[in-house]
Amino acid sequence: MSRSLRALILLVFVAGCGSSERTAPRNLDNACAIVDERPHYLRAMRRTERRYGIPVPVQMATIHQESKFIGNARTPLRYALGVIPMGRQSSAYGYSQALDGTWDEYKAETGRRRAKRDDIDDATDFMGWYMDQTTKRLGISRGDARNQYLAYHEGRTGYSRGSYNAKPWLLEVSDRVARRAVRYEDQLRACRKI
Repeated sequence: MSRSLRALILLVFVAGCGSSERTAPRNLDNACAIVDERPHYLRAMRRTERRYGIPVPVQMATIHQESKFIGNARTPLRYALGVIPMGRQSSAYGYSQALDGTWDEYKAETGRRRAKRDDIDDATDFMGWYMDQTTKRLGISRGDARNQYLAYHEGRTGYSRGSYNAKPWLLEVSDRVARRAVRYEDQLRACRKI
């Protein structure tokens, strides 16, 4: 095999790996299994915790709810008459399911112009930045997974107006996020990851 052919094969392989992971970790109910399978997730979340003070379990529970740890997750397509594709439900994309406008705001405020939503390092940094701003503006504790999630989902203005109170399904989801954060924290302590 020629040197240029080997280089081409290597380039194709590296490009195929990309920055996003297109499948979920095998065991989403066990934080230790997740970080054992994908140790770079824990490194990214620890950096975010050091920078913004958002606990790893809060990040993990939010990412689980938003994307199930799938880097290129998108919202479902909408259909007219049940068959004609009409575009996505929203511009949410990536691990954090950040919307286009909020992602652009994040990149401008942090100077991370090359950040990508399908990169776990960038997605967790975004999440930390957003939740830190939520703490500063609304007074929600960094460790309060339930209310951080409500403000994350509804936006800070929606949260301030109590828009979530008209959405019983969202209140249930936020309770599940809070329970998952507690479970993840217990698991991570048991396997000595935090």
